[in-house]
Amino acid sequence: MTEDPGTVAATTSDYSDYFESTDDYGSPCNNGNTKAFSEVFLPTLYSLVFILGFIGNGLVVWVLIRYRQKSNMTDVCLFNLALSDLLFLVSLPFWAQSAIDEWVFGKFMCHFITGLFTLGLYGSIFFMVLMTLDRYVVIVHAHSIFSRNRSVKMGLVLASFVWMLSLFVSLPNIIFAQSKHETNTKASCKSEFPEDTAWMSFTYLKMNLLTLIIPLIIMSFCYSRIIPTLLSIKSQKRHKVVRLILAVVVVYFLFWTPYNIVVFLMYLQKHGYLVACEWHTSLSLAMQWVETIALSHCCLNPIIYAFAGQKFRRAVLKVLKDQFPLCFNQCTTFSQQLSERRSSVFSKSTEYSSTQIA
Repeated sequence: MTEDPGTVAATTSDYSDYFESTDDYGSPCNNGNTKAFSEVFLPTLYSLVFILGFIGNGLVVWVLIRYRQKSNMTDVCLFNLALSDLLFLVSLPFWAQSAIDEWVFGKFMCHFITGLFTLGLYGSIFFMVLMTLDRYVVIVHAHSIFSRNRSVKMGLVLASFVWMLSLFVSLPNIIFAQSKHETNTKASCKSEFPEDTAWMSFTYLKMNLLTLIIPLIIMSFCYSRIIPTLLSIKSQKRHKVVRLILAVVVVYFLFWTPYNIVVFLMYLQKHGYLVACEWHTSLSLAMQWVETIALSHCCLNPIIYAFAGQKFRRAVLKVLKDQFPLCFNQCTTFSQQLSERRSSVFSKSTEYSSTQIA
């Protein structure tokens, strides 16, 4: 069995550790169901996330590049968010293939794909936090110097900082990624850290801190100030904006909280707790489910951050119409014909009803 990307990002071992694990009395654990699940369902789930996420985020990048002359700081953040999602989406087909068979791409690709995944993962989360802070400044401190200086140049500077931060926190996983072919096992790509308690604790807790706890603190503070400010504004659109903000927060934490809980339980397991076979099997299955749920959040980012805006929807439709005019003309013609038929049926129905009433 090969490496799972969630394990690359958060743990020091792959699922083969679970398939070959023993209980606290030294008896072997039978985790055949876990292995069969990963070989059959993980490639399917990863492929589905890859297709949906690539279409949505690719469309966001395409539209923003097309209208780059009209870009602002929000557009810069949105572009980099979509780019981050695309980076770790590109890694999913490699993990899907390795789940079916083994890692056949060599040592360099092990480092490279691990880097794409972790860089995209942390980048996506950090850019969501940056967009939250940007909204906070614009809405709560609308007259501050920071709000007035939200230029594209400032957005590029902040985006560069976020990418450097993402690379920094990804470096341990990239450096310690190894493509290994051990005795009686298939080749795998996994991050093997030194046998050191501090390194192991750092790896697990880093994921919990950077993907859940710190974003939760920042988002909770910012949106607790943003929502009352919006409600105090006399505007018909305020409730729609509030609902969108709540959707952003709720969806993010619904998708990422289960993953972080399982990561924390695996951290406890590495420290000698929850070592029974039942826990090994349950955590292995749970990790495969919750990591797929967490990864699928990238499919919703375009809907939440981009397509929910009326201006962006119009831009998407205009780009698609320019690129596929024949399809849109046929769809428009069909829609008009359908409308005419409905009007004709409605008029005949009205005429019949009038006759009956008379």
